[in-house]
Amino acid sequence: METWKAPLGPEKFAGIMSKPGKPELARVVPELLEWFRQHRYQVVVDRETSPFAAGIESLPRKEMGSRSLDFVVVLGGDGTILSAARAVARASIPVLGVNLGSLGFLAEVPLQELYPTLHAIEESRCSVESRSLVHCELIRAGSCVAAYDALNDIVVGKSAIARLNHYELFVDQVFVSSYKADGLIISTPTGSTAYSLAAGGPILMPSVDAFVVTPVSPHSLTHRALVVRDSVQIEIVVNAGDEEAYLSVDGQVGMPIHDGDRVHCRKSEHKVRLLRIKKTFFDVLATKLKWGQR
Repeated sequence: METWKAPLGPEKFAGIMSKPGKPELARVVPELLEWFRQHRYQVVVDRETSPFAAGIESLPRKEMGSRSLDFVVVLGGDGTILSAARAVARASIPVLGVNLGSLGFLAEVPLQELYPTLHAIEESRCSVESRSLVHCELIRAGSCVAAYDALNDIVVGKSAIARLNHYELFVDQVFVSSYKADGLIISTPTGSTAYSLAAGGPILMPSVDAFVVTPVSPHSLTHRALVVRDSVQIEIVVNAGDEEAYLSVDGQVGMPIHDGDRVHCRKSEHKVRLLRIKKTFFDVLATKLKWGQR
């Protein structure tokens, strides 16, 4: 974890990204823009935020990383942060997640703590935590037809109406096992508390250098989640036959998979940088998972 250094000089730049359909944005966004104005920031917002930011430049979310921003404020929940993170990871822009609902694993700042947190950022009283991404490439007939980075997970699964598919798993080109299952999840440490956890996988600290391979409803009860170093190359060969399969990225984007397609996964060269103030990973676990307190 690195120490945050507040932007200096006459020109400071920030971005705002929001979850659409949240009624509180009509109040929160203008107040936030006024705070940025008083602290001499130039601001750009994504299209989802623009209805509440009259006169402020807006961009498609995927283009926000093209600007030299000191940090971005994400108003929403973990899903919004996943989308925002993929948009700015390549530019190494830090993300401040502000939760507009219940506590999330990523959006740790409640709305009532937004401005004390921004003041802490201005005074360099916060840290930057780097989270690894998993990079995947969909290989069809020897060619890469799609490539994605994910903060939580890559899921190779069946469609809603398909029967069990068959998957072959390789790690560093060494055959591991064949699976007959609803799907396979390749999870980062961040994503270990998401779909992988629901499918029976372990919880990893975000700093652990590993991936988790978790089968979803496997036909064989001997198939369990597998933890591997994040330096390995993971390959999934999809044997779907006439059934339908689908590649899902953070549960938000993806595409259909054909029989014989191969999904290659490795650690991304990019990372997501999260601004952190006070809560530890275990504080979040205790609150989110209702773990008992001493």
